[in-house]
Amino acid sequence: MPSVLIVDDEPNIRRMVGALLSAEGYEVRDAQDGATALTRATDAEPDVLLLDLMMPGELDGMATLARFRKAMPDVPVVMMSGRAGLTDAVKATKLGAFNFLEKPLSPEGVLLALSSALELRQARREAKALRADLGLSGDMIGDSPGMLEVRAMIDRVAPTDARVLITGESGTGKELVAAAIHMASDRRDRPFVRVNCAAIPRDLVESEMFGHERGAFTGATDRRIGRFELAHRGTLFLDEVADLGAEAQAKLLRAIEAREIERVGGGKPIRVDVRIVSATNKDLSQAVTDGSFRDDLLFRLNVIPIPIPPLRERPGDIPALVAHFSTLHRMRTGQPLPTWTAEAMAGFTRYAWPGNVRELANIVERLAILHPGRMVTDTDVSSVLPLDRKPRPHVTPLPDPASLDHSLSDTLDEYERVLISRALSMTSGNIAEAARRLKTDRPNLYRRMRRLGIPVGAE
Repeated sequence: MPSVLIVDDEPNIRRMVGALLSAEGYEVRDAQDGATALTRATDAEPDVLLLDLMMPGELDGMATLARFRKAMPDVPVVMMSGRAGLTDAVKATKLGAFNFLEKPLSPEGVLLALSSALELRQARREAKALRADLGLSGDMIGDSPGMLEVRAMIDRVAPTDARVLITGESGTGKELVAAAIHMASDRRDRPFVRVNCAAIPRDLVESEMFGHERGAFTGATDRRIGRFELAHRGTLFLDEVADLGAEAQAKLLRAIEAREIERVGGGKPIRVDVRIVSATNKDLSQAVTDGSFRDDLLFRLNVIPIPIPPLRERPGDIPALVAHFSTLHRMRTGQPLPTWTAEAMAGFTRYAWPGNVRELANIVERLAILHPGRMVTDTDVSSVLPLDRKPRPHVTPLPDPASLDHSLSDTLDEYERVLISRALSMTSGNIAEAARRLKTDRPNLYRRMRRLGIPVGAE
């Protein structure tokens, strides 16, 4: 049950608004002045503060607002006044007020303001939980060259507002990278709003992203604040962005270019200040070629690309990850840590990890539950891994130039042939992904493969 603290020196206002909110299922408390409000909020933090601007005493509405914003920055504050001017509204907004209601109050206006404030409260709670999760997790785990490069890119790009496109297989930690970018930015104290584009029904994408007005369509009984507005001055994370339909892509492109949105059923543009971080496990360049993704949208999203290496390409990080997930499990459950034998760790590194870090986390948790405080062997590891576990793809070693009696041109061709074959092996023959890892484009890779006699099969 959401809680509201009503602060007003007029008893009738507190009584009438309190009765309205109680009937709507809110838990209501009230206070007649700012000092009492601060005391009661300290005893039990409300979800929303409904605060009168003009109150007698040392703490008027503005002073109370300033105290609340300092003591409880995550609590949205809705101001009320019957005599406020534009200057007061601007000042309250600068101090952090979420909304401003004019007296006499209307039931619809109060309920709508509180509904929007609660959505903001939820977004701020998620941001706080995100900070806690990252604090528990610490730095991103792994010192492999690929992960060092990812961390370096995060450090370089986070302080800017540049749009970022994170690519990588499922389970590689794309959302963690997005969260790390947000937490290292100047927007860290603002909302981090996640959108799983693949999970939204296509006919509801526009409403989910941009919100809707009451009566905009059948079933729209209330106004809804969209994800863009919730992420205002924060970060909007578009996961699985490749799954957006054509119409949603067009509207997303317009929102990015105009920096404003319109709710469904509304005719008034709403300015938004949002940093967009996107992620996908698909090849968007190929999607553009296939016609399923707009090239102009890709250009807007892909200002800074950050590819995440799959776990099979960084086996040296597995011991640190196993220790990390074991510790997290102990902190959540209190169970003693298992001991991992060298043979067990070797078993982990032999596995190809198609589910990447997410799969490793699940396996470590399963073994920690099954063997609390005990020694985990290779047999234990084998018993929980899939029966069809495959070894890591074979990688042909690079030739040693000292042992070759060929010309420089032939030797370079052999090196190039091995590197391309290695990339194709690592990507299961996906030429677009192989080209990305080799830091070239597909047409150039095709030309080189033909010249070197490497078969060009279906992707």
